[in-house]
Amino acid sequence: MEQRRRRKKKKRGCLWTIFWLLFIILAAEIALGLGTGTIPLKSRLQDKAMEYLSPEIPYQEVSLGEEEIGKKYYYELLPEEEKTVYREILGGIKEYSPEIYLHSADAKRTNEIYKDVLMDNPEIFWCDGTGKTTSYEGKEKYNVLEPQYTCTAEEKEQRQQEIEAAAGECLAGIKADASDYDKILYVFEYIVNTVDYDLGAEDNQNIYSVFAHRRSVCAGYSKATQYLLERLGVFCTYVPGVARGGESHAWNLVLCEGDYYYVDTTWGDPVFLNSEQAEGNDNISYDYMLCNDGELFKTHRPDADIKLPECTKMDWNYYVVNNLYYKEYDSDTALKEMNRTITDKGECTVFKYADPDSYEQAHKDIFGNLIQRAAQNLASLYGLKNVRYTYMDDPDLNKIVIFWQYK
Repeated sequence: MEQRRRRKKKKRGCLWTIFWLLFIILAAEIALGLGTGTIPLKSRLQDKAMEYLSPEIPYQEVSLGEEEIGKKYYYELLPEEEKTVYREILGGIKEYSPEIYLHSADAKRTNEIYKDVLMDNPEIFWCDGTGKTTSYEGKEKYNVLEPQYTCTAEEKEQRQQEIEAAAGECLAGIKADASDYDKILYVFEYIVNTVDYDLGAEDNQNIYSVFAHRRSVCAGYSKATQYLLERLGVFCTYVPGVARGGESHAWNLVLCEGDYYYVDTTWGDPVFLNSEQAEGNDNISYDYMLCNDGELFKTHRPDADIKLPECTKMDWNYYVVNNLYYKEYDSDTALKEMNRTITDKGECTVFKYADPDSYEQAHKDIFGNLIQRAAQNLASLYGLKNVRYTYMDDPDLNKIVIFWQYK
């Protein structure tokens, strides 16, 4: 106890010495005409003492320039001062910094920029967006972000190699000079065909789950779509929100041939759909393979704080490109399309309508009349005594899909 008291006295004596020295310096300044009296002596002493006692704030060094950031969607929405904070966070995460000192005084806003960083950079699989942000006030106001890392730096290097190998194998299958549409379709089908939707998948909030485990959820699907399309030179960003039923969900915003569209790779996966109406169906759903606001907002809703451009076109929607999108119902066309599928021994006939009225007309006529006529044609062509078919009927999407069986 005695030793502690002596140490405290010594510290106090040291502090008084600092104040006396500062006082002498200020007195000299006044005598020389340097102190004009515009700053009270007491305030001047406090400022000098704080400057002497406060250490320099070790802000995260900004080593990433605009060209290294690239055309990242959420970064571009930020004002200039917040872009600095974004680059500080990104640099700190890439360096595995346990504490990232930021030029930000608002902890809530810091957390929002932290979220922007991860939505813009799908390659960051070693940081899941959790952590702690602490605000400090003193000579300057600043925040310290302590990110939560999901693996060690050594594990990160190993996983990075696995990701690059799998991504390289994927990208080898598409030409670098392919059109935007072909690149987007290729990535969409690649992920749907190689990954299974699994709520229990490891690392399911990042791309490692997709490229290493081949099992993920919407976050992994969307980030992998973004990662691959960026590698192919196609603009793509991550969009969080909710889907039908109010569950949290994520999908993508892309640029295709100069216009914005939405893509939801997760909802293209038949394992995710798991429809009871079409049990055993392993066909990809293309409703969200390049769709506009009108189509997306029937079942999806972006987070309220996310700023997104209007998506007004359907020109490059999969069903439009493949002549499976109907602006009005025509009975002869519907029967002809079913018979064409049967003659070609195709798996299914798809009818996607532009509006609810056309869909209702189609639903009434197809199931009340035309499907029996098509079934008779199927029996006649293949010598079947009994005809079997299943179907998917989705009034939200104005879509009917009929799956034909040939045995």
